Amino acid sequence: MSDGDQHLTSYEVQLMLAARGQPVDDEQPVMSADLDDLDIELVGAYIARIRRDRPRVFGEASDETVLRRTGVVTPTEAGPRPTLAGLLALGSYPQQYFPQVSLTFVRYPSADGPGADGIRFLDNVHVEGPVPLMVRDALAAIRSNMARRAIVTGAGRTDVWEYPEIALREAITNALAHRDLSPVSLGTQVQVEMYPDRIVVRNPGGLFGPVGLDRLGGDDLVSSARNARLMKILEDVELPGLGTVCENRGSGIRDMRIALRNAGMRPPELTDRISTFSVTLGNHALVSDDVVAWIRSLGQDGLTESQIIALAILRSGQSLDNLTYRTATSIDSRVATSELGDLVARGIVEQSGSRRWATYNLVDEPARLSLPSRAPRQRADRRAEILRAIGDGELSRAQITERTGLSPGIVTRWLRRLRDSGDVETVGGGPRSPNITYRRVRAGQSSDRGRDE
Repeated sequence: MSDGDQHLTSYEVQLMLAARGQPVDDEQPVMSADLDDLDIELVGAYIARIRRDRPRVFGEASDETVLRRTGVVTPTEAGPRPTLAGLLALGSYPQQYFPQVSLTFVRYPSADGPGADGIRFLDNVHVEGPVPLMVRDALAAIRSNMARRAIVTGAGRTDVWEYPEIALREAITNALAHRDLSPVSLGTQVQVEMYPDRIVVRNPGGLFGPVGLDRLGGDDLVSSARNARLMKILEDVELPGLGTVCENRGSGIRDMRIALRNAGMRPPELTDRISTFSVTLGNHALVSDDVVAWIRSLGQDGLTESQIIALAILRSGQSLDNLTYRTATSIDSRVATSELGDLVARGIVEQSGSRRWATYNLVDEPARLSLPSRAPRQRADRRAEILRAIGDGELSRAQITERTGLSPGIVTRWLRRLRDSGDVETVGGGPRSPNITYRRVRAGQSSDRGRDE
């Protein structure tokens, strides 16, 4: 979306106004439905779980009391009626009353959609039923169109699905559970589109509440539910053999990222458009053979697994900050800061901005970004350069950087090595003092070295 004034549709305006408070569309009674529209088996399993997990409140309660207290049904002048949340979570066929509150799966023959030979799609499935069964049937539709790939493990050859099922399940569950349920959007389906190079899961209604794209899947696991009643009910609705439909703990995006990373694939691409939210899963390895060869060509020994993931992300054209690095690698903030700083010191990555606004990109040096076919480069030893720059005087890091033409990160890295080896010592102030300088330690001269980091 380009910069500039954008005219919002009436639906987008409505969503923004509704976001000022907690929507209650899912708590409204469906007056044309009755209790016979609830699925007997789903309701029975739901009540049994509620009584087992919360015996103090529900142990002696009647079935109708359990359903009323948990928001599955609500009293009206015409008698108890299923709520929209109750019907979507436990109804036998919610589409009888809301035909478009469903999911469509389409598999396209090319990355651009319809094929050049006039074939519009390779598969087209309309998935209906309550949310738990839609999750199950959507996964089955995708699975029937997925290829399997072989990986070599310690036990031999293992066949795995093209996309990790955990990632697919979380994307579909989130789309169905967090979709907008206001009257104006009830005519819009959740869409799953499969292309040769990606899967896109899209639902009506963008992000809701205080959770922005920069916090999704982060360390704090903030949960914000547009459909609070529906999410609460789904916590206790089980899928046969798969456990509960959702945890409602804000962990879905994190679990998706972890599953993709464990499969060696790129992190999901998340897009919020106010009226829609989409998750794109790319069908290609993050750390592919050519990326591995490229990293080896840099001649950088001792890289951690998370640093390798960071380099792969950067090489794909994306930039990183501390949060996205932590999200992609599941490491804490302190480790992320240290590892990103090490990549800068190695001269592979450059930093723009500082502290919480710092972003990182690959250094634009053709010699560093050599083709995989080239022999690996050994990292240049900068100690002699720095010692020559210091000479017989005392210089600050900034002065050494200016004299050598090296980056601040590289200068810091090699000064630390020179200090540890006893070739230079620090003078003046504490380790982080802006007045600290460095001088050479001559043969026979004692050194009282401090630490500058």
